[in-house]
Amino acid sequence: MLKDNFNDLFYLIVVARERSFTRAAAKLGVSQSALSHAIRGLEERLQIRLLTRTTRSVAPTEAGESLINSIGPRFKEIEEELIALTDMRDRMAGNIRITLSEHALHSTVWPVLQPFLETYPDVHVELTIDNTLTDIVTERYDAGIRLGEQVAKDMVAVRIGPDWRMVVVGSPAYFARYGKPQKPHDLQSHNCINMRLPTLGGLYAWEFSKDGQEIRVRVEGQLTFNNLASRINAATSGMGLAFVPEDCVADAVAQGTLETVLDEWCEPFPGYFLYYPSRKQHTAAFARLIDTLRYSAH
Repeated sequence: MLKDNFNDLFYLIVVARERSFTRAAAKLGVSQSALSHAIRGLEERLQIRLLTRTTRSVAPTEAGESLINSIGPRFKEIEEELIALTDMRDRMAGNIRITLSEHALHSTVWPVLQPFLETYPDVHVELTIDNTLTDIVTERYDAGIRLGEQVAKDMVAVRIGPDWRMVVVGSPAYFARYGKPQKPHDLQSHNCINMRLPTLGGLYAWEFSKDGQEIRVRVEGQLTFNNLASRINAATSGMGLAFVPEDCVADAVAQGTLETVLDEWCEPFPGYFLYYPSRKQHTAAFARLIDTLRYSAH
């Protein structure tokens, strides 16, 4: 019954306020005949006359006045709540939860996020550094950031960074002692610093490509880490070879504390994407963050 009466009750309030079917119909964007039919139907269902109609004006009956006084403030409260909700949508405020990798944060997100947060002080962002392929729906994240190949097909994906590549690095002292690998499979005879993948519970197989040929090499060594900085530090200390994002070791390579090998097998690939469920309703803050992070090559 509420569903049948809700619009008609609202129509009643507007007609009583305007004291005119013509003006009320114009405000509501409906025809006078439709409005009159709705009010008449409401009166028939309630079995009581709510409006007194004359050729010049419309006024509520005693029963109509009582009903309007009772429900009018409640409609006003609903309207105020809707206005407040719209203001919340339009105002840059709210909480945003994102899961991403350590490298994605430092290489791609943080340089953009810092000025974004300074511009919008009422936006609060929670970042969970996680190398697992987290289910963002189950874990109630607003979005995740991963490489394009790792994004599920049912997600909306927005590119937020340029192409980049992984490189094999070692210290000059290591190469002086053990020599340099000439092809990917030579790594199997070197002391390699492994990375454990939490999602699969196994060790990451180093991935190489050259002229359309793709090779995955399972390496071995004395050290295994689950974070990037430790692998770089171990390689710099001469403890073995590491397979890491090129941008993270660019300074060390330029300074000569690390050297790269197998460069021709380390081709660039598409960078990071922000992804979220297609059915997600955007807050203004989330939509603005997406636009801010969105990558443009120009």
